[in-house]
Amino acid sequence: MTYPYPDDLVRAQRDWLATYQQLAQPRPRRAAALRRRLLDLSAQIQWHPFWSTPPGTPAARVELRRLAHRQEQRGTRAA
Repeated sequence: MTYPYPDDLVRAQRDWLATYQQLAQPRPRRAAALRRRLLDLSAQIQWHPFWSTPPGTPAARVELRRLAHRQEQRGTRAA
């Protein structure tokens, strides 16, 4: 199923993934700043208004992560 994700939600999920990957590196630079960024992005994603709409199901959360991961692998910016 395809969900009508808002661009800002997809962007936040992609930023979360990129930040997580940076933090997962051995001895990351600016680790504290990366952790704060990860927490901020997590809150943005968790409390986004999309989740209070009918398409905002638990399955949609999983699909959002998959979509962001696929886009990151392809280097695609558009949702």
